[in-house]
Amino acid sequence: MSAATEELDRLQGEVDALLGRLTDAESRWRPWTDPVAAENRCSATNLVHYWAIRQVDLRDLQQRLAEFGLSSLGRSEAHVQATLRRVSAAIAAMRGHGWNPGDHVVVDVDEGARLLERNATELLGRAADDRAARIMVTLPSEAATDIALVRTLVDAGMRVARINCAHDDAIAWKAMAANVRSAAASAGRPCLVAMDLAGPKLRTGPLESGPRVVRLRPTRTAQGQVVAAARGWLTSARRPARPPEPGLTTLPVDAEWLARRAEGDELVLRDTRGSKRRLLLAAAAPGGFVVTTEKTTYVGTGTVVVAAGGQERSDSGKGLAGKDETEVGELPAVEQYLRLAAGDILRLTRDCTPAPVDDDQPPRIGCTLPEVFDNAEIGERIFFDDGKLGGEVVAVASDSLDVRIDHPPHGTAKLRSAKGINVPDTDLPISALTDKDLADLAVVTELADFVQLSFVREPADVIRLFEELGRLGDSELGVVLKIETRQAFEQLPQLMLTAMRRNRVGVMIARGDLAVETGYERMAELQEETLWLCEAAHLPVIWATQVLEQLANTGLPSRAEISDAAMAERAECVMLNKGPYIADAVVTLDDILGRMAGHEYKKNSLLRSLHSWRAAPL
Repeated sequence: MSAATEELDRLQGEVDALLGRLTDAESRWRPWTDPVAAENRCSATNLVHYWAIRQVDLRDLQQRLAEFGLSSLGRSEAHVQATLRRVSAAIAAMRGHGWNPGDHVVVDVDEGARLLERNATELLGRAADDRAARIMVTLPSEAATDIALVRTLVDAGMRVARINCAHDDAIAWKAMAANVRSAAASAGRPCLVAMDLAGPKLRTGPLESGPRVVRLRPTRTAQGQVVAAARGWLTSARRPARPPEPGLTTLPVDAEWLARRAEGDELVLRDTRGSKRRLLLAAAAPGGFVVTTEKTTYVGTGTVVVAAGGQERSDSGKGLAGKDETEVGELPAVEQYLRLAAGDILRLTRDCTPAPVDDDQPPRIGCTLPEVFDNAEIGERIFFDDGKLGGEVVAVASDSLDVRIDHPPHGTAKLRSAKGINVPDTDLPISALTDKDLADLAVVTELADFVQLSFVREPADVIRLFEELGRLGDSELGVVLKIETRQAFEQLPQLMLTAMRRNRVGVMIARGDLAVETGYERMAELQEETLWLCEAAHLPVIWATQVLEQLANTGLPSRAEISDAAMAERAECVMLNKGPYIADAVVTLDDILGRMAGHEYKKNSLLRSLHSWRAAPL
């Protein structure tokens, strides 16, 4: 017997052993697959099949199969049984036993992609003609009143508008949804509405407010020369108008005084340091003026502003005849923060009254979720503000936890109020659905095409959501599971099979919290594994968090985020967060996804003709 024949015999036995594992897995997972909706039954079985073969290290088998020109099983996610049977039949044929792949498989090779496309279309709406990935955009609060903004986003390529129920209220949500429907109808293209339930709020408590002062600061060279004047927005305190450009500091003043001003006027004031400063009304715009100054100026609530040609207020504060002056209205308080370094002890408290910011006192800050104090243990990790700051619990009391900071290991980091807290090692006995979520669900079922379940960790969370939807008489609303905790990722097959009891379901990879919970070094691995598992279940994936974030916030993308956006094409939907330049980000993402769709589908490289290189001259 030749070496090749012996190797083929071994390969036959190993592939057939994998086929045997599929049957065992079906029996093991039957309590999870039996309740699945009839339309999802074959997909659930294929998911179990994929789980079964991924319990084995297949790398050596893959290499040996490839040496005979056979499928290496590397693209079998959507049709595991069919792939194994065809490989087994091919080996048998090479051994002289003829071609007989069998008559019936759970999901055939050409059926997996069709099932995924069907499920994605039912949940996320029709995709653009040139690709499979839709674009989802988180709507800012302005979308409730600015339909032109919503139309711009729809025209740029938004196919799903996301409303975050952690912000605004039902009145604003209804206005946003109405604007989306109107803009989509005007554009003649689909745009669905997704609504995120807020979930339990695990955030830092408030800090004491700082002074109500703003700073206008010009841009200078390293030698201190001004290259761009500081710019602000002077508008009515009674009815403030939206600034004509992003990033302008708003200075509210008396409306009647403002009405007497004209472009080119000069204003005189003494800033909060007592320095004399001048502001130029550089440009008129609806509702106010853009003001400029070439000197750093600190303006506070109550700062007196005098139109040039009048006289400044005397030190006694009494006005002089002939002046045309006003006071700056209420300004936002300067946001305070705690500055922390490795080795510092931060006290996390159940008390959420504003904590002092005092360098002479040990730093402390509140936590909005009381259950943390009842369940955290010494040695467990805690992270703050998307992982920018972190440490280990070193002391536990009934109303406080002491955390020794160890991240970042060098330098200092700022901790502000209302920043997220992650406790990946702590088992919190809380539901993903809060009382607020339950109240919001009534509005969600009225407005949304699908709902996104935040903080899901176990199948019971999914079942409770389904029960609440049933109580509201809703059986059609789509459901997306946001995978943002370590527990959710570890139970992903169970969560997906539970969700598949209902039609129109999908998964979001919430990469921000997931990276904090599991470690940034594992993020790339986890998002790949989630994509594979969802493809096996024929469930659509939403790729979320920090996609083109720098572009949306500053107008200029980083090179790394362009590559990240290109990788996102393998998902069925890509989510952008709001920002001043969000429309530019939508246009850029639309272009990237269209280009990449011709090169890649899931893990398959698509060998379209390339026009990048010309033949060398003869």
